[in-house]
Amino acid sequence: MSDSQISFDEAKLTKYQELQEAGLPMYPAQFEREVTLAEVRERYVEIGHDPSEDEVTTAGRIYSVRRHGKTIFIDIGDESARLQLYVRKNDIGDEPFDAFKKFVDAGDIIGVTGRVFRTKMGEITIWVSTYQLLTKSVCAMPEKFHGLKNTEMRYRHRYLDLIMNAETRETFRLRSRAIAELRNFLNSRDFLEFETPTLQPVYGGANARPFMTYHNALEQKLFLRIAPELYLKRLVVGGFEKVYEIAKNFRNEDIDTHHNPEFSMVEIYAAYHDYQDMMNLTEEIATHLVIGTLGTSTVTFEGKEISFERPWRRLTMEDAVKEYGGIDVFATPVEELAAIAEKEDMEKREAAQTHGDYLALFFEHFCEEKLVQPTFIYDFPIENSPLAKRHRSKPGFTERFELFVNGMELANGFSELNDPLDQKERFEAQDLKRRLGDLEAQMIDYDFINALGYGMPPTGGVGIGIDRLIMLITGNDSIKEVILFPSMRRLSQDGDGDDDDDEPAGEEKQE
Repeated sequence: MSDSQISFDEAKLTKYQELQEAGLPMYPAQFEREVTLAEVRERYVEIGHDPSEDEVTTAGRIYSVRRHGKTIFIDIGDESARLQLYVRKNDIGDEPFDAFKKFVDAGDIIGVTGRVFRTKMGEITIWVSTYQLLTKSVCAMPEKFHGLKNTEMRYRHRYLDLIMNAETRETFRLRSRAIAELRNFLNSRDFLEFETPTLQPVYGGANARPFMTYHNALEQKLFLRIAPELYLKRLVVGGFEKVYEIAKNFRNEDIDTHHNPEFSMVEIYAAYHDYQDMMNLTEEIATHLVIGTLGTSTVTFEGKEISFERPWRRLTMEDAVKEYGGIDVFATPVEELAAIAEKEDMEKREAAQTHGDYLALFFEHFCEEKLVQPTFIYDFPIENSPLAKRHRSKPGFTERFELFVNGMELANGFSELNDPLDQKERFEAQDLKRRLGDLEAQMIDYDFINALGYGMPPTGGVGIGIDRLIMLITGNDSIKEVILFPSMRRLSQDGDGDDDDDEPAGEEKQE
């Protein structure tokens, strides 16, 4: 099925039309549901074969219908649970029973009233006395016993994945709970949550290729933010000392199991803190979320037991390359480092020129995938850290760290650069790279430099990838499993009037 096709089922459409012609309601505006299905199960957990004296009124989606002459067994589900219904012709009457048998099937949503009993097979069941069709579905449900297994269809039609797969619903229930825990944790420590612009005239805060658009009224290019960093630090300049944002970021990059062009992260800034303080805070946050969500500090991911119990290992980037790559970068001539990179066929080796460049290159090649347990890598070379403060005791380095778990970068933070002249020089170096063809290099944000000119206190900052953390908490090895609607290539443009050749108004004004 292409993106522009509608998958209505012919048999269901026929029932829809017959219901419409008969004047029978299919989409009432409201239904007085008294209890959820889970509440029914909980309330009548001790019920026997004799029906309850009182009746319950509840509702749910039909997952299966089993017709046996003058009786029908139905499995329904809501967000909380699944439950069986028992419908008998003698109880609800000939006409309602015949209408149910003819028009109601899997996928429909119904409301029912009835007494509760336990079948001889031990199944808690509602003995229906009345029912009401609340929603007539016109798309066919996947077959009950096999459910929805096709991975691509699950991502493209997440609503169907949520209907059919309880484990998917649980993943996103855990995600919601973890984000609520994150917000509560930061609020309880006097951080203030803010919202900063998603459309920005200058993109910055990370090395990434942006998405670009055009604003007709302003007659200028705008970019979807790649990070909220520079705006949050403006708030610190303005006097807010502890700030954070749970943000959607957008990066025009490849899609794989760890990357989606639209992703979620939390960025946190605290005045009078440094990168050591932010490592401690990152430890506290991640451990709190894992324990608060799962009840344990240990997760199982890709067959590995990963412990978030504090404290975590901390290793300088230099020492990591020595340990996992066997190379003392700063004791080795650049020509030899270039030969090693050539022999190992490392990507990005052509852009490496300095010892710092090769340190970062070798770390990515030799070390990242070996960092399974939570590990902080710190003290990054200045060449690839344009927003971090120069190291207080190690020339050529910055006070920057990244957190790695199972080979994934989970967090990135530093003692924030607050020297406006140094920041201007770093931006100019990045801008030169950009003009020479580096599509991920940053632009010069003159207004941000100006803000620093008014004075930003010593500040620590960190950005934590929410999607990747949720991957670890839920045991999912693909980021698409924890993003409700991941980015997907369109299957077809046919018939939707929105081909790639169509240009938005104002596009001709772009450079």
